[in-house]
Amino acid sequence: MDDRTTGTTDATGVRAVVLIVLDSVGIGGAPDAREFGDAGSATLPNLARAVGGVSLPGLARLGLGNVASVEGVDRAEKPAGAYGCMTELSPGKDTTTGHWEIAGVVLDTPFPLYPDGFPAEVMEPFEHGIGIGTLGNVAASGTEIIDRLGAEHMSTGKPIVYTSGDSVFQIAAHVGVVPLQRLYDMCRLARDLLRGPHEVGRVIARPFEGNPGSFIRTSDRHDFSVLPPRSTVLDDISGAGLEVRAVGKISDIFGGRGVTSSHPTGSNEEGVDAILEELHELERGLVWANLVDFDQSYGHRNDVEGYAKALESFDARLPDILGSFGPEDVLIVTADHGNDPTTPSTDHSRERVPVLCAGPVIAAGVALGTRASFADCGATVAELLGVGTSGPGTSWAHDMLKSL
Repeated sequence: MDDRTTGTTDATGVRAVVLIVLDSVGIGGAPDAREFGDAGSATLPNLARAVGGVSLPGLARLGLGNVASVEGVDRAEKPAGAYGCMTELSPGKDTTTGHWEIAGVVLDTPFPLYPDGFPAEVMEPFEHGIGIGTLGNVAASGTEIIDRLGAEHMSTGKPIVYTSGDSVFQIAAHVGVVPLQRLYDMCRLARDLLRGPHEVGRVIARPFEGNPGSFIRTSDRHDFSVLPPRSTVLDDISGAGLEVRAVGKISDIFGGRGVTSSHPTGSNEEGVDAILEELHELERGLVWANLVDFDQSYGHRNDVEGYAKALESFDARLPDILGSFGPEDVLIVTADHGNDPTTPSTDHSRERVPVLCAGPVIAAGVALGTRASFADCGATVAELLGVGTSGPGTSWAHDMLKSL
């Protein structure tokens, strides 16, 4: 019986759900990919083919090869848990849209995009507010634009403003020219200004260091996200008195709402270490992690080899994660969009995403099929934790649990 008045459901016996988003690890097959300019994009299958195959025995055991055709990843006769894929309903292919839908918020309209840069009605009040002009104001790769404009930025003190194929207002500044807190203040001002028709999904601080010709972005990136328009599964879980421990940029994506603690990280390796730490400290609830290197370091740079190695490195850590599980813990591995490094584009791509579930309470070899919305994932997390939610999505918890 679902008791939405108290915010709880019949207990499933699950103590912890570890939800890991492999940022941009899509598998292609989105039915509307052509409408987004992404016909043929299939991040994982295409990059695996480009490098002659990837070795992902851990993910293969969970059923990855049963979900997508990935060179080097065989189909499992009986996967260790439940496996399937999800289709995005919201009109977008960005981090915020993907994560929000996972958490039960399906958008009706997309966030605004600025392929030709931001209009004067945005830039003039921003420059007035920070007291100095800006450089750039174009759509560009983050590494390319600091290489091109970094020296001028250092000599003038003007921050670099740029966007991408996503709904983002990004500000890059050298840490020796613009102190980190000053950069964050600039981002907060931009966040306050970008409302109404210009309400972009995220304002992102992009600090960098080094000298012309050898600039390096630091790990102090910070995302200032617009708040979700309605409550999410995170609100439901924390509102029921359980913990929501965010790893990586998860807290930023939700503006901290519904999050009980946050553990920022600078790399995938740090992310996995943080997952293990948070899982150990968790009493009961959700550990939600975003592993950003796939997207930030490899997808946006069309680095096929680096992307493949990052996948293999994560796969090698799966035994650490599953080995740390207690008898009532559940793992869900999925993604938020694609970013095919084999295509000319360096932007996100509209793709379906895999969903792989494991843990002592999960039955082996359960085919979840193609889910109609990412929101099914959030509904599943809520049900696993015995929490009621009024959001969209159809839970697959009862399909895969050994017993209730």
